[in-house]
Amino acid sequence: MISVDDRLDRMVRRVQADARVPALAAALHRADRPLWTGAVGGTGNDTPLDADTVFRIGSVTKTFTSVLVMQCRDEGLLDLDDPIGRHLDLPAHGDATVRRLLSHTAGLQREPYGDVWDSLRAPGVDELLADLARAERVLPPARRYHYSNLGLALLGELVARLRGGTWAEVLADRVLAPLGLTGTGPVPGERAATGFLVDAYSDEAHPEQPTDFGAVAPAAQLWSTAPDMARWAAFLADPAALDPAGAVLAPATLDEMRWPLTVTDETSWGGGFGLGLILVPQESRVMHVGHDGAMPGFLAAVYGRRGGEGTAGAMGAAVLASSGTAAEIFDLPHRLLAAAAEHDPAEIAPWRPGPAAPAHLRGALGRWWGEGFEYVFSWHDGTLRARGAGDPAGKPPAVFAPLPDRPDVFRTVAGREVGELLRLTRDERGVVVRMHWATYRFTRHQETFDGYDFRAGS
Repeated sequence: MISVDDRLDRMVRRVQADARVPALAAALHRADRPLWTGAVGGTGNDTPLDADTVFRIGSVTKTFTSVLVMQCRDEGLLDLDDPIGRHLDLPAHGDATVRRLLSHTAGLQREPYGDVWDSLRAPGVDELLADLARAERVLPPARRYHYSNLGLALLGELVARLRGGTWAEVLADRVLAPLGLTGTGPVPGERAATGFLVDAYSDEAHPEQPTDFGAVAPAAQLWSTAPDMARWAAFLADPAALDPAGAVLAPATLDEMRWPLTVTDETSWGGGFGLGLILVPQESRVMHVGHDGAMPGFLAAVYGRRGGEGTAGAMGAAVLASSGTAAEIFDLPHRLLAAAAEHDPAEIAPWRPGPAAPAHLRGALGRWWGEGFEYVFSWHDGTLRARGAGDPAGKPPAVFAPLPDRPDVFRTVAGREVGELLRLTRDERGVVVRMHWATYRFTRHQETFDGYDFRAGS
């Protein structure tokens, strides 16, 4: 019987051969197993290809810049709805908000002014900012998704100004070092693979020259290893497992970043964008979160997995390639994650009895009706919860937290109606006889909106 490691290795080898990739490196990180790595091919230079080989990761860099922006927000240095011109002196487009820039809905043109991809000469910071007056807003703000390297470059400069250093310095100090990403940085170093353009009609591979992207670095400059990127993907999916103290970012902030703000295609909703993160829904309520990257001679795909049967904690996969044309690699991390969850699923934790619900809440448990539908309120893991009686097993419940100064009022902190209040109403004996959730009335029996009880009237 083929082992999971052999299965993953064969998947990598198949893509390397079919897509004709000079060097392909992959890694799978999960909290409950040793790191898995695979590498096929050669670096194109004198260094051996292994787990320490460094590849350019292109736009995966944007996920790091986005985390730096959210750190600033959490520390009160900015608000996501601030116009960026509040923090940077810009000749144009200063009204674009931080939130819109992160989600690629600000309407800015894709690249800085000029033919950057012809000359491969990126502007410096002063030139980038001065040339904003010549850059277009190609769409009205919030009209639709439009990917913009220029927008992320501006956010990188925003972070640098707020922190009083360069973008690279801030990144190293506030993200790379705390998470132990020692193989990641803005320069390739001595262990870098050579990037290639593989000829479409022969087996010839043309080397690409490494380029420094100057002020556009926060959008695309980083180099990294497959193990580092698998760890990063795992952090994006499950930050509490890799950063339990929240030194880099609070789990709640990553939850916010993972919420979809826009789809990337108006007719095929197979992918979306949150705050700097690509979201790729899978079957059975599984979500893959991360980013793809492309630079001359290199492609990268880095994704973490959340939810679903068999998914382990801190589960992330990375695929790095030394070819600028092997689009087949973009699907590979998704297939590696799915295969690992299916063929080597996480252990099932046994259920164990727990404490009873508090006495004052026991009368709220059980079946209730609201808006003509039946719900089940229960007490699990120290919290009051609610699910629709017909909800599929994988759908998360609503979770409630008590308000400290109002014992019969709760805030919905997860799931359906998050943010809304739940109020309990008791009779003269203290029995819960009615509830209001998001102002809708909930009763023990099905009622019309004007209060007619079908059971009582039958």
